[in-house]
Amino acid sequence: MAAQSFLRYPYTAPQRISRIGIGIVIAAHLLVIYGLLQGKSISQPSAPIAMSVRLLSLEAPQTKPEIVPPKPRSMARKPVPIQTPTLLAAPAETPAPTPIAVPPAPTFAEPVTATPTPPASIPTQPRFDAAYLDNPKPPYPGISRRLGEQGRVVLRVSVTADGLPQTVEIHTSSGYARLDDSALETVRRWKFVAAKLGNEPVAATVLVPIIFSLKG
Repeated sequence: MAAQSFLRYPYTAPQRISRIGIGIVIAAHLLVIYGLLQGKSISQPSAPIAMSVRLLSLEAPQTKPEIVPPKPRSMARKPVPIQTPTLLAAPAETPAPTPIAVPPAPTFAEPVTATPTPPASIPTQPRFDAAYLDNPKPPYPGISRRLGEQGRVVLRVSVTADGLPQTVEIHTSSGYARLDDSALETVRRWKFVAAKLGNEPVAATVLVPIIFSLKG
């Protein structure tokens, strides 16, 4: 029976011992805790100890970049270099050909020619403007002046070899009969220098202009 009971409960004694030891340990801890609690209650409270915690950075300290103030710009402008214009060489001019001296042509004295006398077949014209003839001007009709009539009359006069008017006709009218008649009557009394054929006076025809103007 004893052997059987031992075989049935082989670990009964050690289990009891372990339980006792655990109980002793727990009791000891409780006594320690109690003693500590009693000591804190008896002792006066002390001032709280300030605890400072400083966190140290494991990173390497970074150096601040040095700030360099910008240099003030100078207000003076830089002198601009004056560019001297480049003078281009003018193209060489082609030399003008040297003129060849030409000897002047020989000059001859021009013969003095006398005024040619008209051929004997063509007579000169009669003249009526010579001062010594003393031919009067045709009178300006009074009524023509009042009416403002003016114009130019051209007469065709046949002059004899003696210098007297043979016939007097109207070549160009002034447009007014009074002016034309005054010119006709006056010229019929004129004297002329007869035309000449060589040195001989001959009969010829001449045109005589008469101007009637109120401005004169």
